[in-house]
Amino acid sequence: MGTLIHSTAIIDPEADLAASVRVGAYAVIGPQVSVGEDTEIGAGAQIGGYTRIGEGNRVFPHACVGFEPQDLKYAGSETWLEVGDRNVFREFVTIHRGTEQGGALTTIGDDNLFMAYSHVAHDCHVGHRTIFSNAGTLAGHVEIQDDVTVGAFSAVHQFCRVGRHAYIGGYSVITRDALPWVKTVGQKPLCYGVNTIGLQRKGFDKPTINRLQAAMRVLLRSGLNTTHAVEKLREEYGGDADIDFLIDFIEGSDRGVITAIPGRRGGRGGSF
Repeated sequence: MGTLIHSTAIIDPEADLAASVRVGAYAVIGPQVSVGEDTEIGAGAQIGGYTRIGEGNRVFPHACVGFEPQDLKYAGSETWLEVGDRNVFREFVTIHRGTEQGGALTTIGDDNLFMAYSHVAHDCHVGHRTIFSNAGTLAGHVEIQDDVTVGAFSAVHQFCRVGRHAYIGGYSVITRDALPWVKTVGQKPLCYGVNTIGLQRKGFDKPTINRLQAAMRVLLRSGLNTTHAVEKLREEYGGDADIDFLIDFIEGSDRGVITAIPGRRGGRGGSF
């Protein structure tokens, strides 16, 4: 084990590292940290206390994972960060633990890519196979579902959700829930249609994509308000797993969902 840990690394005696963990020069690993097999902690990276990291992860130089939340209410209580397997945290990424008021837990799933300077705040829950481009930022209490892409320099407001397979364009400001399967872009965000290319890359077949596009036309272009559009979706597509998920996502929203489209606000048209 000693040959895998650089002599200048500082590892707290209470940390629990699997035998195959690699730790670079000047990295710091705090107390109450567990790190799974085949995980690499890069030079100068820091892992804060009360953090569980799974197998096959890569923490690049100068990333800071598992430190105290940036919340004025936090008073030093024991809160946790849990990270799954095969995630990549690039340079200067910051991932914070939870707060007692928010459930005391931040979670990261499997197979996620966090590019340089991206940030996940306290009490966030990130699913699987997401991509955070450079400086993509989550405020506290945000839910990012599976297969989401968060564009560079984009921010998601606290207590918002981003639905699965959503694409958040660069420099966007998300202050309400972003619909699943949809491209949502802008500082005053608009929906630019189904994320067709992303879904194709994930293996969605053409009939499924066509159904999602038809559902989005009902929701966003029919002229119906959201309540009536959801009723129509239930009548026409009820029983379709993807459409049922869309309906549940909308009806489960506390902050409301982003439904503005370019044609109603002078922007360029989207593909539905």
